[in-house]
Amino acid sequence: MTTDAGTVTRTPPVTVPEKTGTSLGSRLASGVSGGIVRVFLLLVGLFWLVPTIGLLLSSLRRPEDMSASGWWKVFSEPSQLTVDSYQKLLENSDITNSLLNTVLITVPATLLVVVIGSLAGYAFAWMEFPGRDWWFLGTVGLLVVPVQVALIPIAELFGKIGIFGTVFGVILFHVGFGLPFAVFLLRNFFAEIPRELLEAARLDGAGELRLFVKVVMPLGGPAIASLGIFQFLWVWNDMLVALVFSDSGSQPITVALQTQVRQFGNNIDVLAPGAFISMVIPLAVFFAFQRQFVSGVMAGAVK
Repeated sequence: MTTDAGTVTRTPPVTVPEKTGTSLGSRLASGVSGGIVRVFLLLVGLFWLVPTIGLLLSSLRRPEDMSASGWWKVFSEPSQLTVDSYQKLLENSDITNSLLNTVLITVPATLLVVVIGSLAGYAFAWMEFPGRDWWFLGTVGLLVVPVQVALIPIAELFGKIGIFGTVFGVILFHVGFGLPFAVFLLRNFFAEIPRELLEAARLDGAGELRLFVKVVMPLGGPAIASLGIFQFLWVWNDMLVALVFSDSGSQPITVALQTQVRQFGNNIDVLAPGAFISMVIPLAVFFAFQRQFVSGVMAGAVK
């Protein structure tokens, strides 16, 4: 700073008082991100897997061993482990047929929801047609309709048209109730695709179908994979719809196991391996598409 007398004076710098300590919230936040919490979460995850491990070990034991002691006994007596229960399971026609019915129900119900939901989501996002927004609002409104409300009316309808108690009837019900969520999820994801990209493809002569297959589907892969996993897990683990709409010839594995539980004392060696197979298949599907699932969820969260 220059004064009238021509002398230069310096302004002392402003000092900011240093923090003498950290707050309780800061200390807790730093502690949460430490290694102790990570170890704790790892232990919680391992504890969460205990029922699955117990079911696996129980499925590898003989009925008399399961009746005499708990599954943890195998750690002291590994000789109890055997695959006889799985061999007996494969000889049980009720379980094998129900497992086949589960695949016949789950795979078409998942593929149809993914394909139809993708086409409808693209149409609602990028195609112009009369009443588009109202149709979309009506579709989203179906999300609040509980499954239990529609069981009796649809059962009567299926009985009149002759598909009640068939695999096709169960598939049709799952597709009908899976589409509203599929359309809502994929429409919102497809709407975030840059318009310039689609316009450039149209200028190159791409029609709507080719545009959907060559541009939209590759970009929407993570969201489609997430939808497929959601639908697959829901249909595979469903028992309510299968109890109502299937009979003895079209029942899935969930209903077959529930029927076997009524005779628990006579077929305990079938329940454990059957339940483990019913659980491990959706887990394998989830882990196989885990990367796409996480990418789809994160992309939807960012957008």
